[in-house]
Amino acid sequence: MIETIRQGLEEDGFKVSISKLCRWFGVPRRTFYYRTVKAPPKLQERLVEPVKAMIEENPSFGYRTVAGLLGMNRNTVQRIFQIKGWQVRKRAVGFRPRIQALPSVAQAPNERWATDLCRIWAGKDKWCTLAVVIDCYSRELLGWQLSRSARAKTPEAALEHALIARFGTLGRVPRPFLLRSDNGLVFTSRSYTGLVRSYGLQQEFITPHSPEQKRHGRAGHPHDQGAVCPPAPVRIPAARQPCTG
Repeated sequence: MIETIRQGLEEDGFKVSISKLCRWFGVPRRTFYYRTVKAPPKLQERLVEPVKAMIEENPSFGYRTVAGLLGMNRNTVQRIFQIKGWQVRKRAVGFRPRIQALPSVAQAPNERWATDLCRIWAGKDKWCTLAVVIDCYSRELLGWQLSRSARAKTPEAALEHALIARFGTLGRVPRPFLLRSDNGLVFTSRSYTGLVRSYGLQQEFITPHSPEQKRHGRAGHPHDQGAVCPPAPVRIPAARQPCTG
């Protein structure tokens, strides 16, 4: 307030010192010159470490979920999130394993798989969701699932069909490899990401709004570099039911 009055008087041609203004209004000069010095927030490492470990393993978890799973005070966890910049809305940078804007080139089978969803017209069943899983090296369709819903259970079933088709059984794969997908809600859901980790796979997400990164091919095959998943219309065996709930 004192500074505002001083500037106003100066604009009108009256130069008055700060000391005189403080005397006029009965304000100590130290009040005018005082600047608050806020100490940087301090966090206890014993509280930060378990929170950090959990959100690195589960990037979609918010502070309420982390606090509930760790049995910690919710306000404490929220403060850690805020100070460290770990809020879910800020997690787009650096938390998901983003990929370069290049075609997905695989050197050998079972090095990188790709999965995606699409909507197809199923006649009397109307619009259905088709989930497919392919091997990026051979472009072989390994698993698929057709459903009336677009929930996470649909791509989960397609992934399990692919694992059975390739390895003969469900369980952790002999050697971990990448599973590429877009950033859809089903592929980033807790249910789906948990299932992928349980089988020993590592998720790889394309950069948002970059559908060209779904392209894949085989190393050493230049004609394959522009192929898009899937390379040809998917034929659904007649023995399978056309649609599940």
